[in-house]
Amino acid sequence: MNPTAAFEQARATLFKHREDLDAAVREFSFPVDQLERFNWAIDWFDEYARGNARPALRIISETAGTTEVSFMELSERSTRVARYLHDRGVQKGDRILVMLNNVLPLWETVLAAIKLGAVVIPATTQLTLDDVHDRLHRGGAKHAVVDAVCLDKFEGLEDQLGVKLVVGDAPRRGFIAFDDARSAEANAPHRTPTAPGDPLLLYFTSGTTAKPKLVLHTQVSYPIGHFSTMYWIGIQEGDIHQNISSPGWAKHAWSSFFAPWNAGATVLVHDAPRFKASRTLELLSTENVQTLCAPPTVWRMLVLEKLGAKPPSLRELVSAGEPLNPEVIEHVRKDWGVTIRDGYGQTETTAQIGNSPGQKIIPGSMGRPLPGYQVALIDPEGRESSEGEVALKLTPARPIGLMVGYIDDAERTAAATAGGYYRTGDEASRDSNGYYHYVGRGDDVFKSSDYRISPFELESALIEHPAVAEAAVVPSPDPVRTSVPKCFVVVKPGFTPSAELAREILQFVKGRLAPFKRIRILEFAELPKTISGKIRRVQLRGIERDRRAKGERGPLEFMLDE
Repeated sequence: MNPTAAFEQARATLFKHREDLDAAVREFSFPVDQLERFNWAIDWFDEYARGNARPALRIISETAGTTEVSFMELSERSTRVARYLHDRGVQKGDRILVMLNNVLPLWETVLAAIKLGAVVIPATTQLTLDDVHDRLHRGGAKHAVVDAVCLDKFEGLEDQLGVKLVVGDAPRRGFIAFDDARSAEANAPHRTPTAPGDPLLLYFTSGTTAKPKLVLHTQVSYPIGHFSTMYWIGIQEGDIHQNISSPGWAKHAWSSFFAPWNAGATVLVHDAPRFKASRTLELLSTENVQTLCAPPTVWRMLVLEKLGAKPPSLRELVSAGEPLNPEVIEHVRKDWGVTIRDGYGQTETTAQIGNSPGQKIIPGSMGRPLPGYQVALIDPEGRESSEGEVALKLTPARPIGLMVGYIDDAERTAAATAGGYYRTGDEASRDSNGYYHYVGRGDDVFKSSDYRISPFELESALIEHPAVAEAAVVPSPDPVRTSVPKCFVVVKPGFTPSAELAREILQFVKGRLAPFKRIRILEFAELPKTISGKIRRVQLRGIERDRRAKGERGPLEFMLDE
């Protein structure tokens, strides 16, 4: 079977069982065994785009207006860029740092790189000078396509790079205007076919607990692996799909690239200097969005607005990146009559677990294993259990959506894949119906008086209070209980931090939590986050540990017993 036919067959199986997860899991298999060669941009995207005038991508920019390109046009545009890169020395296996915002050249460049068999290193434009040095040094980037606002971060590094393209400004520092790449011939360059195991993407993780890891994906692990993501979101052919995500992170590839284009949907992108909830709600209606994926931070900002009537075309709502608090899910359900469906995955994988369309939703659950994945929970002794670390079974078949490994850390890769499992580092429980319930990041779960505490559960109780916009719970060292739960809280607009408000919040959650889970300390403070928006609880733990060692208190810190 040729690559395109094998891909289409697997896709058809998931469409057939789009609301029957059990049947999809039973009948679906990733079509890798049939593939001696595979290149997603050529064998799927270009074939699907042939004569296809439907919109592939629609970008609504608050500064540059609206840009729309069809599948057919984007196929040709990316071939021109591939020709340009090839003619200037970009070879199969070369690594290209792509540091762009949500602009058309981002999609053109990534498709072009795939066609050449080059390896893309996605990067956010928010990286610092040191971050750029790290990407070039540890990532081994030979070429770069960057936004004009980032050029100063490459000062003194130009000689390390071959092809250097800039988007959005006049050429300088040795960088050539991206428009030059669009002037190349629209005939594909001669290239060595890519095999399924050839490298494709090199991601630097967001670094919530340590220095970013380097995650390597192949020509199939994300392109084909994201069939599970397509299935979880419930994207159908012809849909308009919006994903609220910043380029440079894995979630952008998940839902602004592979999953929607595997389905044959239009990717809708809102490019704005700052997120504005009211504008997002407006676009959901005016752009007839059918499927929407947004991280928990965005969902929490949306419910702070008056949601109003449900956008008429909206059919599927999903959330990923971190667990979404049940209070937010219920708020949207009451206003719009649609339930946000949680999903779970990592940069290292595609969507592993999720509440897929048509399935019964258990409040607080992240769902069941998705097609292509066998999931287990591993206890501290390495045995399968109903509660423990989320792990993927590597036998009898390694899941296609799993990374090759951490390319800069063989020891970490070996530890993560020991004993026939890939260990995620996240903890969960499984109920009698096979639904998984998130407990917390293994590094974040802690003990108090010998009880295990899940920060996520306590944070969910906190944000039910009308004054709380965001919260993070960490252990505070305690001489009697080993540690006690402490929360750092960001208040909503219109509320002022005070001792009275702290007392009210602590009493509020006291009535909603078992005594051993009681939050005993509250501090009003901004939450430190990674540049991808995830809360750095490791930093908060360090602050709290140092303060207790010195006998100090924060300026807006309050105790339950006072």
